Amino acid sequence: MPSPPAAADLTRLLVAWRDGQPGALDRLVPLVYEELRRQARRRLRGERAGHTLQPTALVHEAFLRLVGQNRAQWQNREQFFAVAGQAMRRVLVDHARARAAAKRGAGQTLVVLDEIPGPAVSPGVDVLALDQALDRLAAIDPRKAQVVELRYFGGLSAPETAAALDVSLATINRDWAVARAWLFRELGGRR
Repeated sequence: MPSPPAAADLTRLLVAWRDGQPGALDRLVPLVYEELRRQARRRLRGERAGHTLQPTALVHEAFLRLVGQNRAQWQNREQFFAVAGQAMRRVLVDHARARAAAKRGAGQTLVVLDEIPGPAVSPGVDVLALDQALDRLAAIDPRKAQVVELRYFGGLSAPETAAALDVSLATINRDWAVARAWLFRELGGRR
């Protein structure tokens, strides 16, 4: 199995893609695809049996949204995966809304927040409720909402999140803890 590409290699390709260099996207896709699939699998792990959205479809839909951003100013690996996580969030929310509309509100799409240890947010949280709670958190404290988005939807580690937001690791850890507790309360403390 080949080793993962260095962050500098990804950054160089992201900048080349941003600058419109021919072939940059073709070289970038194989380097980010498996990490995007890992993120998608984590996001879909807690879905109900028979869920129609598969990890590959989630990756493809999110990637199509990324490619369609012709104004994206790619800076580095962390930023790319953060934006990819946001795109996955939007795909999941859109999918959940479409399903809810088709069923007239019956059967909510569930997402397991498997990376959140302890009493943060219970497994099997409704993705629409999570999206609405994140929007409310963003109105109160945008950075804490970004931390949740980057850590949960973007799959970034705490150090990667700190680098993406250009703040200290201690700040990220505090924001993460407060945001988890806030979401737990907002989502009804359901287990």
